[in-house]
Amino acid sequence: MQSETKSRVDQLTSPAGHPVSVLRFEGDIASTSKEAVLGTYQSLPKQATKLILLDFSKVEYINSSGIALVIQLLIEAANAGQRVFAYGLSPHFQKVFTMVGITKYAGLYPGQQEALAAL
Repeated sequence: MQSETKSRVDQLTSPAGHPVSVLRFEGDIASTSKEAVLGTYQSLPKQATKLILLDFSKVEYINSSGIALVIQLLIEAANAGQRVFAYGLSPHFQKVFTMVGITKYAGLYPGQQEALAAL
């Protein structure tokens, strides 16, 4: 059974001193996750948000509909001139994200520290 997707936004500062918005997801990401994924992203102030981290460390499963939501988020971010980095994916989902081309839009990192260091 699919678990509900939860999301929240934290604000951090990059090592270079730039503001970073962290979208933290929890649960499973599927077609029912549109508000948690896209709604949370779209609530960010576009002009002030240039660096985004996607935290998947508490996500247990992402189905094809969930991957489509992530891709939509990444396309919107690219069109807005935002840079996106993702971390916390299991090895399986790192492979899936690479296979479907998500790495063209977002760097993938093992953890938050590595993602922040790449900013």
